[in-house]
This record gives sequence, C-alpha cells and structure tokens, in this order.
Amino acid sequence: MPAFKILPTLFCVALVIPMPTSCHPRVGPCRTVQRMAFCGHLQLAAVPRNLPENVEELNINSNLIRKLPDGSLSNYPLLQTLNCGQNHIERVDIDVFKDSPLLENLNLAENNLSIDYEYTAQSMRFLSRLRTLDLSGNFITEDMASELLKNLTSLEYLSLSRNLLSRLDNSIFSALHQLKELNLERNMLYEIDGAFDHLKKLHRLNLAFNYLPCLVKFEMTQLVVLNASHNFIEWFISNPDMEEDFQLETLDLSDNKLYFFPFLPSHSRLRNLLLSQNQIRFYNLTNITTPNWTTTVDFYNLGNNVSNVTAQLWDEIQGDISSIEMLDMSSNLLVNLPSGFLQKMPNLHHLRLRTNCLESVNLSTGELPVTLYELDMSNNRVTELHADQGTDKELNNLTHLNLSLNNIQKLPSRIFSGLPSISMVDLSYNTLGLCQPGQESSLAYSDCVFWKNIVSLRQLHLAGCNLVELPPSSFEGTPLTVLELSNNENLRLRQDSLTSLSRTLQHLGLGNTNLQDLDLSPFQQLRSLDISKNSISQLPKSLLSLNLRRLDLRDNKLTTISSTQADSLGNKLLSVFVKGNAFNCCQLGWFWTFQKAGVQIEDQADVTCVDQTQRITHNVVHFSKHLCVDSDEESIWWCALYWGQYQETTVLNVASISTFCGYKNLVLSVSHSTFISQTVMNTQRHLAMARLRVGGRQSDVAHELDVSQSIFSRLASRHRTTGRVPDRPGSGAP
Repeated sequence: MPAFKILPTLFCVALVIPMPTSCHPRVGPCRTVQRMAFCGHLQLAAVPRNLPENVEELNINSNLIRKLPDGSLSNYPLLQTLNCGQNHIERVDIDVFKDSPLLENLNLAENNLSIDYEYTAQSMRFLSRLRTLDLSGNFITEDMASELLKNLTSLEYLSLSRNLLSRLDNSIFSALHQLKELNLERNMLYEIDGAFDHLKKLHRLNLAFNYLPCLVKFEMTQLVVLNASHNFIEWFISNPDMEEDFQLETLDLSDNKLYFFPFLPSHSRLRNLLLSQNQIRFYNLTNITTPNWTTTVDFYNLGNNVSNVTAQLWDEIQGDISSIEMLDMSSNLLVNLPSGFLQKMPNLHHLRLRTNCLESVNLSTGELPVTLYELDMSNNRVTELHADQGTDKELNNLTHLNLSLNNIQKLPSRIFSGLPSISMVDLSYNTLGLCQPGQESSLAYSDCVFWKNIVSLRQLHLAGCNLVELPPSSFEGTPLTVLELSNNENLRLRQDSLTSLSRTLQHLGLGNTNLQDLDLSPFQQLRSLDISKNSISQLPKSLLSLNLRRLDLRDNKLTTISSTQADSLGNKLLSVFVKGNAFNCCQLGWFWTFQKAGVQIEDQADVTCVDQTQRITHNVVHFSKHLCVDSDEESIWWCALYWGQYQETTVLNVASISTFCGYKNLVLSVSHSTFISQTVMNTQRHLAMARLRVGGRQSDVAHELDVSQSIFSRLASRHRTTGRVPDRPGSGAP
C-alpha cells in the first residue's frame, strides 16, 4: 500500500548538517540552528522564554507542557512553525496566538485538547495564515472538530487521525475552501454524508482504518489519491451520471468487504488500483434473464434518507480502466478473469493476483498486455502454464514472474528462453524438475524446464519443487545472482551442477536439501548462504574462503564453531542465524567472538545451549561462561562437587573453589551457589546412609554431618521409607 503524505516534512525533526560547534549555540537546555530552536525531550513544563527573538521554527515536542497560556509566544513575533506534539496540552488560551501573525504550520498532535477544546478553538481565530495543522491523537469528536476548524479558511493540510470522529456531515469542513490534503485515518467513521462537498481543491484523502460500510455516488472529480483501505466497504460506486473527467490516480480499497469489482468513473486517469484482501469474484452472469433478478441497490443513511443507485451489477467491468498501470487483486475469491478484462488495460505494468483460486495461466499471444513488467499469480490452483510461439514478442517487457505455491506439473520446457527481459522467476512449491540435455522441443509440454542460456535471468527460486538431481552445467549461459533450492529434501547436488555460476552467484539457498559435502570455494562472489536444516555437525571448511555477509545455520547439529572458523567468519559476516542447534554451553567461544566482532545474531533470543554434565538447557545470552573451566572446558559443577567432598563441607567458599578448580575470577550467582550447596549436601547424606548400611554407628555419622542425633535419626527413617535425603520442603532441615 503506498504511503499517503498528509503533513509536510516541516513537522519532522529537521536534518541538521554538521557544522562547527559555534554555529549551534545552546540557549539554556535548547539548541538553536540558524532560526530554528530545538527544545524537544527536555521535560519542559512551559514554552522557553529566553530564545532569540528571530526564531521562526520552534520545536517543543515530547515535553510535559499542559497549557499554552496567553503570552507564551509573545517573545517570538516571527514564528512560522510551532511543533508541540506529544505533550499533555489540555488548553490553549484564547489570545496565545495573538502575537504570532506569521504562523503557518502548527502541530498539536498527541495531546489532550478535547478537555478544553472551546478555548483552543477561539485561540485559532488569529491564525489567518495557517496552512498546516496536525490535531491527530487528541480524542476529538466531530462536534469538537467543527468548532476547532471554523475559522481556518487558509488551511491546506489537515490531520485528524487517531481521534473519535464517527459521523461527518456537510458542515464540519465547510470553511476549509483551500484544503488540499486531509487525513482521517484510525477514527470510528461509519458515515460521511456530504462531508467533502465543499472541498473543491482537495487532492488527497485518507479514510483508512475506519468503519465505513460503503462509498456510493462517488463524485469527487478533483481527488487524486483516495485511501479507503481497512474499512468494511462492500460497495464502491461512482456516480454513473457524471461525464466529467475524474483526476483520480490512486484508489486504495484493500482490506475491505467488496464482493464486486468497483464501479469506477466513466472517464478517469486511474493508474493504481489496490483491491487486495477483499471477497471479489467475477460472476459471469451477464445473460441471466430471471424475472426477479435485481440490478438495483438501495442505500440508506441513518436519517432514513434513501440514496437509490442503479447499477448493472452483472456487467463484469464498469468504468474506465484503460489508464491503470498497477492492479492488485491479491487475496480475493477469483476463479477466472472475464474475457477481454486484461486487454482493457493497455498500459498495465504490474498485475498481482496472488492467493486466489485461479486454475490456469495463459501467456499466449493477446492474453496479456504487452506493457506488463510484473505478473504475480502465486498461491493459486494453477496446474498448467500455456504459451505459444508469439509469447516472446508479446511479453518482451516481462521482468518478474511469480508462480510459486501452485500445482504446476506441465509447461513448455523452454518457455523462459522466449522471454527476452525476464530477470526473476519463482516456481517454488510446484512439481517441476530440470530437463536433461536432449529432452523435448521448445514448445512441448513437460514436467521439466531448461534454464540454460537465459541471458536476462538473475533470480531463480525453485524451493520445494521435489528436485532430485541437477544435471551438469544446469545453468550454463544464465548469469544467476540468486538461486534458491531450499526444501528439496532428496536433492543430490553434484559439484558440476553449479560450476557455471561460480562467477555470478551471490545468494545460494540450500536449506533442508540433505546437504552432505559441497566445495563452496569456487563461489567467490557469494554473499548470502542458507544451509539450515541439513543435520550438519561441522561447518564446511570451504566457508572460510568466502566473503559471506549473511549465513543461515539454523536447525542443524552443531555443538560448537571452532575458534578458527569463528574468527574468520566474525571478520566478514554482518548477520547470522543459529537457533535450533545443540550447542555445548562450555564451548561458546564462537558466540563471544561474534558479539565482539559486531555480527548480528538475528535469532539470539532463541539460541540455546546444553550443559553436558547436568543436561540443562540454557539461553546462551544468560549463561555464565565462568561456570566452565578455561583449560579443558569441563563444567565447573563436577569440580565444585569434588571440592565439597574434599573439604567435607556444604558451605560454599568461592575463593576455595577457584583455587581447587584452578579457575580464576570465579563468580557464582545465588541460584548456582544454592544448587551446588544442595547437591554437595545431598551427596554427603547419601554417603552417610551408605555408612549406616555397612555397620557405622548412627551417633558417629551424625557427628560427621554436624547435626544432632535426633535430626539424623529422622533423616535415616525418611531414607528407609522413601529412598530420599533432601530437606523437607520449606523447612531447610533434614
């Protein structure tokens, strides 16, 4: 969905070109640059009074200001832009703008203006030159808005987004004759009865994320951009009686409830039509003659006023679509396209039909506009791809073709060789193979494709195609930079299959391909490699010869990455994925190396390791490397237990453990200390029970444990009945 600019960039934090310190004087906590003052994020409770008098732009964003009292701006008579969004402003006093006759841009977004909006409304009577106003996020209702806007006849850009507007009539914007852009997104609008009739200069209107049920009798001929996405619109019907030319270039109706293709103006300049995430289908019912079959739809507003619109519902396409360059009908209910539908768009560049129910693709002569650059029919029900000898002449502009996630099993084996401009093909998750040399002629339908000598092709995606084997030199003469082969689980990849790509390939996807041994050293241009889900226990040595920037190692069987490999990769990689491996907690040197080198571990929060002695899984981020001995990387747990037996005590002494284990600067957390203490104690108690069984006296053993004979008697009794020796829960005693 294209971005709709509602407010000019004057309200953004200005880009400051580096200058000598003397050019950026500070006045109190604020910073001034030429005639601009930046006082944002300073916890100010009022407008600063000590700034230079010639300030033209004042930014007091994100402070603690609750009120703009009279006189707040009297020191700055040249002020043209005031940005005080994201404060707590409840009230703007009546005469606060009396001394700001030049003010053109005002940002009051994200405040609490709804509390004393009457004062704010009166204060704006002085703003005769105001062009831009942002009132978004202020809990404003339509009645409040009407009051706030009644004096702003010079306004050109207005944002009322993220407020509480619900129902607009023809009076709310009646004074805004100069308005060019209006943002009403993320309100609660469900009716807009004649609200924009007076706005003859309005070019951009944003109604996204509201509750509108329909847009009928659309007759805003001057509008250039209309964003009505993310509503509940079931009907879009322009006034069929209007013969004027509509200036509309972009219409966004995505994420609505449309059942029919929109009823567009008869004369328009529409270039971008966005209809994704609806319920549109073509019904092919033009010959229906049933007596009760209706062609009339009646619309009622809340005042019970009837708005009768007559439309030929079963004529598949109404309105002018001849100038459309981009049509997005993804995620609808399309089973087929009406005959001649695409031919009515001779300027079409981008056609997006993914996630529908289409069953065939026809690239034959006359089926698609010759201007087409991009065709996306992924995630449909396509089983066959059709073409003829004229395809190469008709589609000589086609660069991107996405047919992934279909069920294509047959197509002309040399079809892509006949597309002179094709640069990206995605056939992922279809049942197709690579043809062996000598198979089928250029027009024969086959279950395999030739990929040789396609000089324009740069990106090829064949993931999940049930590929078993790549013939030698499969891509000879095709200078691919991206090759995706992941999720071909039974792929037998030969060294000579990819040899012809050694000088061009930059990304290679081999995830979940049962990769065994592949020498990657010839691919010196490779920058991104995916070898995830391959049961790899050691990294291929040839990785070290590559200048990789991105590496995916997820879901393998790695226990560590050697220091040599970590050092080499750390100096080159920008990002890496490693979760889903059984890393040894005491062999995490690679992790610290990557962190020190600034490598972004993209899935760091999910990377775990296993303490090989205790079989406990830890998050590598929180695991303390001090729990492992530097020399042989043996877990310190056992060493601490040996120390406890040697000392015959359960009271931990960290310095003694450090000396005993030969470990410097040992630091144990409370949980670690508690665990070791309890384990040492339980071990000693089990030894004590063993001494009783071989005839030891209870009094002597109790003395060695440093407990009374009565406590030891209870411990021995519990051990006889339960076989356990830990403390009683919550007691801290045997």
